[in-house]
Amino acid sequence: MKKAGHYLLAATLAVSLAACGGKKEPESAPVVTVDVAPVLLSKIQRTVRADGLLYPLRQAAIVPKVSAPVKRWNVQRGARVRAGQLLVELENQDLAGAATESRAALTQAEATFETTSKATVPEELQKAELDAKAAQDAVNAQQSVFENRQRLFREGAVAQKDVNDAQVSLSQARAQFETARKRLDDLRSFAQEQTLKAAAAQRDAARGRNESAQAQYSYSRLTSPIDGVVTDLPFYPGETGPAGAAVVTVMDTSRVIARTHVSQADAAQITVGNDARLVGADGVPIAAKVTQVSSALDGANTTVEVWAEAGNKDGTLRPGSSLRVEIVAKTVPNALVIPQQAVMTSATGGTFAILIDKENKPHLRKIAVGIRDAGKAQVSDGLSSGDRVATTGAYELFKLDAEVLEKTKVQIAPAKEEPEEPEES
Repeated sequence: MKKAGHYLLAATLAVSLAACGGKKEPESAPVVTVDVAPVLLSKIQRTVRADGLLYPLRQAAIVPKVSAPVKRWNVQRGARVRAGQLLVELENQDLAGAATESRAALTQAEATFETTSKATVPEELQKAELDAKAAQDAVNAQQSVFENRQRLFREGAVAQKDVNDAQVSLSQARAQFETARKRLDDLRSFAQEQTLKAAAAQRDAARGRNESAQAQYSYSRLTSPIDGVVTDLPFYPGETGPAGAAVVTVMDTSRVIARTHVSQADAAQITVGNDARLVGADGVPIAAKVTQVSSALDGANTTVEVWAEAGNKDGTLRPGSSLRVEIVAKTVPNALVIPQQAVMTSATGGTFAILIDKENKPHLRKIAVGIRDAGKAQVSDGLSSGDRVATTGAYELFKLDAEVLEKTKVQIAPAKEEPEEPEES
């Protein structure tokens, strides 16, 4: 039975006895035992809590681009590796041979280009210049012969036939000169350029074939793209993995990312850079920071994905494990704080507290509540620092009528003693 009911019943009995005996005794005020707590000025935080899953900072599941059996492992599971380190080799004798052949073909094409650009083309141009000069000299000589024979013919010293022969020789010399000059002009204008282009094209084609062969060979030598730890080597030497299967997996676990999903309302209060804590099975919180708040909803459950990143140099956090993510959405450094137990909510949604004055009289006080977290509540209006509010027993007082509450006195329960720690022997 409720304490208030006891007190009202006792008062009723006292009135009845007075009526029967002709005496009236004064009505005693009800007394209720409660626990009290002071209104303190302290820091309070709005913390969003949700379950999360751990992922490595970076991960590389290396899938080979060529299909070949595993030749050898150069590392073991759990080994720490550096970016660029050789991890696994596939069978590659045919690829190595093709790479050697293509490299030799490239060397030959480069030599041909150098010879063409520095020796062949200059020699041809020089020869054409000499041929053109010789042809010009021949034309000049035949021109002199033709003119001399014309003069001698006019003097009657030679026959017409000699003049005609000299003219034919001059025409032939001129034709040879035109041919030599055209070749020289062609070499100077475009033939030299085209010859160099052809040699350069052969060199570039050989270079492309060599790069392709070298790339095919490199695909058989799997190196790590990141610093990290080898977490999986699923195939033994001699085995050929199926198409698309990773031959080795490397994770960078120096830092981990906890991915969690929160409601839209909670996500609206979270920003990148907020402090967070990751709490694993051991219950020890690890400091983290919010690094990403998704701008889109998860289609499956209309929540928002949030990432919190934490250091993991000692490797205590293992990717793939689940844990609790606590994100500090808001911090008020100097807030009026009372126990959450002291906050009463009416049927209409109003919030109240039972204020205990210096004379241990209870008063119903309407309050405005802000952040609620970890059993504490922020009071933004209605109380002052140093006030006392009822905690245990407050709800019984809250249910009393205003007139009964005004006559009620409270008895403060003695402080609970903390259990003594056993002495070390």
